Amino acid sequence: MKPFLAALLSFLFLAPLLAASAAEVPFDQVQFDAARSAGKAVAVVFHADWCPTCRAQAPILSALTRSVAFEPLTLFVADFDTQKALKKSLGVTKQSTVVVFKGGKEVARSTGDTQSSSLEALLRQAVPAK
Repeated sequence: MKPFLAALLSFLFLAPLLAASAAEVPFDQVQFDAARSAGKAVAVVFHADWCPTCRAQAPILSALTRSVAFEPLTLFVADFDTQKALKKSLGVTKQSTVVVFKGGKEVARSTGDTQSSSLEALLRQAVPAK
């Protein structure tokens, strides 16, 4: 019984971590293009470690993407300082910008927002209404 209980507790501890990693991933051009082409719910956040606004956004976006309402959404975290081609292709000029896609097309964007309610409303534009 003890091995079963240990395995169960391990699963319960790791399950939220695994779910979080599935919804929030480092930016990868191939995965991003595939998700957009498939019409999936996608958002890209341009993050910079040196940016206080980005640091304030990060836990909010992470918590939102772990919620059941945003299971279909993949949040790609792009490095503002190194993803120059991506910034140019999306017309992003400032860190802490979130660009939201639905059906392969951009449907919304926001820069510098650190309010949970408005970030939630922004991401909701990507996911199918329930």
